[in-house]
Amino acid sequence: MRAAVKFLSDRVSFQEYMQQISEKVTASLEDSLPHHWQVPSSLKESMTYSLMAGGKRLRPLLVIAACEALGGNGEAALDAACAVEMVHTYSLIHDDLPAMDNDDYRRGKLTNHKVYGEATAILAGDALLTHAFYTIARISAKHGIDAAPILAIVQDLAEMAGPRGMVGGQAADMEGEQGVTDLEHLQYIHQHKTGDLIIFSLLAGGRIAGGSERELEALRTFGSRLGLAFQIQDDILDLVGDEAKLGKKTQSDIKQEKVTYPYFIGLEASQQQVELLTREAKAAVLNAGFQDPERLLEIADYLMHRDH
Repeated sequence: MRAAVKFLSDRVSFQEYMQQISEKVTASLEDSLPHHWQVPSSLKESMTYSLMAGGKRLRPLLVIAACEALGGNGEAALDAACAVEMVHTYSLIHDDLPAMDNDDYRRGKLTNHKVYGEATAILAGDALLTHAFYTIARISAKHGIDAAPILAIVQDLAEMAGPRGMVGGQAADMEGEQGVTDLEHLQYIHQHKTGDLIIFSLLAGGRIAGGSERELEALRTFGSRLGLAFQIQDDILDLVGDEAKLGKKTQSDIKQEKVTYPYFIGLEASQQQVELLTREAKAAVLNAGFQDPERLLEIADYLMHRDH
């Protein structure tokens, strides 16, 4: 059994755990560009603007929670946690652009292109994506972790953030605006546009902890169920959520004539589906016999009941 190296005390509540990890990730993101690099000020400001715009820091939370669930060193997982947040942030910057979702606000603040212009927003997204790979690549030397799992993390990110993963899901979502005709197509969009980065986050933490193939497969199952539940909950909140808590306009899917889970199966059935997927996610973790699964189980419950 691995000797656990706790990132935070077991004694803190789940809310405190989330908050403290968010603060650690935010501090690391602020310091993520090497000080000796010469980076155009407008580009750096644009990158920082979106990185520091708030949000749940869910994906970094999953990286660290998965690492600790397998008895790994959460501190060593921090760079991977920052990297996935960079990729997620880049996707939001680009998703908000006029050519895509054409959103004016994100998390209650003006979207990146509204502040810095479209060209700089595009470049900021490009920079965050590429810097994520730099951040992962240095983990091995920085924390003395074998190069093989770090190489696997790089491969996972290239796959799950690329054409087979998140970008493919975004493309399918845009094509879907011409008419998603069945639930299977919508599920494909949700699984790849949202779910793949969630799966990546869990696998990254598991790999840094030295997880076995069985443990990694359990994390993959947990992530696939959790990712779909997360996006269905987003569909639900777009219908019935509180704009003040969400930090964006509700019913945007209806206004853009985008079909969602509630459109296909109704609101109540969608809520039941979130509950079912959450139970399946938790079962995957419990059946795998992880050393310390409690935080992962708490995350699953938190996401099922979230209101923003």
